[in-house]
Amino acid sequence: MARRGHNLPDEDPELSRLFTHLWRLDSNRLTPGQDYEINLQGGTKRFWTRDHAREPLFTYVTDEALRRPTYRSFIALLDNYERETTVPETVTPEEERENWTFIDAIMETGPMKEAHRFLAGKKKSPSDEQGFKRQLYDIWFKLYRRTRASGCLDSSGFEHVFVGECRGGEGRGRNEVIGFHNWIQYYQQEKRGTVDYKGYLLNKEPEGPHTRLLTIQFSWKRETKPEGSTFVGTSPEFEMAIYTVLFLCGQSGDNVVTVDKHRCNVKVYHHGRNLGTAFPIEL
Repeated sequence: MARRGHNLPDEDPELSRLFTHLWRLDSNRLTPGQDYEINLQGGTKRFWTRDHAREPLFTYVTDEALRRPTYRSFIALLDNYERETTVPETVTPEEERENWTFIDAIMETGPMKEAHRFLAGKKKSPSDEQGFKRQLYDIWFKLYRRTRASGCLDSSGFEHVFVGECRGGEGRGRNEVIGFHNWIQYYQQEKRGTVDYKGYLLNKEPEGPHTRLLTIQFSWKRETKPEGSTFVGTSPEFEMAIYTVLFLCGQSGDNVVTVDKHRCNVKVYHHGRNLGTAFPIEL
């Protein structure tokens, strides 16, 4: 594929059409100003240490919105993981049931049904729904080693992308937050007082309080994420759909696509045969 400035690939028109269609199918997407409101405050830079936002990022998210089936089953998964890498993960029978409840819930939605149709047509996924659900489970919930040094099964695609992890200094000095690319988890942690919003990144200034894509700096339990990108207000099924499609059909690394009016680079990295990380960056 030809490459242009900043070594990015050309936009993939087929995936752009698909993702814009998935966006339109996302009937569970929240409406800014109605279902939630964000307070952007000040801008910052990746290595600045001063806090440029005294107030939380989210002014509110309505309880009614978070009670929708896919949101409710998604939120049930967020406390199933150890935050520290190198600490082995265990999956209890109850947690396994919660994983399957979430997969069952998202497979009832338009974005996931369309993603399945597309992937089956490309021979990337089983054509039967149960086979696709098993594939989703393996992609997102199968445990693996985040680093060779960990010596244990300490991570998964779901944990890294949607929940977040903390990696020890390992010669880098302070611990660092890795992953954590989901607005729902961010809101839940901010509500508990474990996340401190420090401002949006100046080189990726958002369009305003109704923006759908944010790049921000924050700390989580006093450990900093100097730059983290996330969709805002999108449903769990929409994000699962586009990341799954790119993991199976896209490139490991940069994928330039248009999602509705947002031209973005959706980075999806493979970790061997597993999904290492996935997140969007506005272009």
